[in-house]
Parts: sequence; C-alpha cells; structure tokens
Amino acid sequence: MIDLIDVSFEYENGTRALSHVDLKINSGEFAFVVGASGAGKSSLLKLLTRETVTTSGKVFVNGFDLNRIKKKHIPKFRRSLGMIFQDFRLIPTMNVFDNVAFGLRVTDHSAKYIRNRVPYVLDLVDLKGKEKMRTNQLSGGEQQRVAIARALANDPPLIIADEPTGNIDPGLSLQIVELLIEINYRCGTTILMVTHEHDLVRYFGGRTISIENGEVTFDDYIKGTNEAWWQNHRKD
Repeated sequence: MIDLIDVSFEYENGTRALSHVDLKINSGEFAFVVGASGAGKSSLLKLLTRETVTTSGKVFVNGFDLNRIKKKHIPKFRRSLGMIFQDFRLIPTMNVFDNVAFGLRVTDHSAKYIRNRVPYVLDLVDLKGKEKMRTNQLSGGEQQRVAIARALANDPPLIIADEPTGNIDPGLSLQIVELLIEINYRCGTTILMVTHEHDLVRYFGGRTISIENGEVTFDDYIKGTNEAWWQNHRKD
C-alpha cells in the first residue's frame, strides 16, 4: 500500500526535510504519524501525494511508482487516494450532498451511482438527513464528517488524513478519530493519520510512527490508555 525505501528529500535551498526514511504500511492498517512542526510530516505527505519527488530513494503508493510515474497518470493515481484536511476544504456554495458528490461528478460517475453512494457514505459518518444543509450551517465536527464522507465517496483503498482534528475542539477530536478507526475496521480502508496531538495517539494507541528532524525515530504499536474502548470496539 505504502512503501518508502531509503527516502531522502531536500528543498532547493539545501534544507533536508527527510533523511533515509524506510516505511511500509500494509493494506488495511491504521497508523498515526506524529511529530512536531518542522519534523518532516508535511514533506512526507507531499511525497505520498506526488506533489513532489524524492531527492533519493523510492516511493510506492497503491501500486504506483511515484518516482517514475508519467505526468498524465498522476490524476489516476490521486483518484486512488482519499484526502482529509485540517481546514475541511468544503465548497461553501454547495450543500452537504453536492460537496460529497463533487469528486464523483468530475470523474464521470453515473447519476445512479452518485444517488446511491452519497447517502451511503453520509450514513456511515452519521450525517443522514443533513444532505440539503449548507456547510456553514454545520458545526466544525460535522464539517469534518462531510470531509470524511467526501474522502470515502470514491471508495479509495487509502485515506490520508492531514491533521484532521486541528480545527475542532478536544471532545469532537475523539469522535473524529473514533470514526476513522471505525471506517478502517468496518470497511478495511487503509488510513494514515498525521497529527501533532500526542494525547490523542496515547488515548487510542495502535501503530505509531514518530518523525524527528526528518528521520523515523519510532515505529511500533503502543497500548492506548483507553483499553476498554478498544475491547468494546472489537466486539461489535
């Protein structure tokens, strides 16, 4: 699903953002990537979404060799990703249904597919009945749920969540991470969540990848402080 092999990345001014990174995330995994501002998280995401290319090393995502991919094939690659952003990036002039349907329409899905798929993913994120509401009528947590539904709409094998809890309060942050874990568990979607909120990671536990000064300094499974949540979750 994601495979980085001895990846280094330097900006044009000579600043090294990533140094000899090896990282493999298998299909169906949920992983947190943590690190302080400037640690290299954003540079990692730019490589994974093919906004830029490595200085050295290789990057494979969803079966695409991102070092050698042709420019004309980049849109096809990006359609294999679902992206969730800190600032939601919803279209304020559209209602909830149309925000989720937008990506499906521009990729020429049929009207029948859209009519069936959008309500399905809105139900998954507990927004059933809010299809006609404008995004400015929603709370921050609800707006992020719309963004998650949009990321799910095309049924991508991989979702990358970039600081998805950065613009919502702590209580809602827990709900958003619970929702992402639920999607991973029930749908089998691989999810990579980038965050600087260490408390959230410690609460849930799971695979945690720490980046410091452009290097992976920790990559292992940690036990969450809320073990009861996991036990109840896995019994569902």
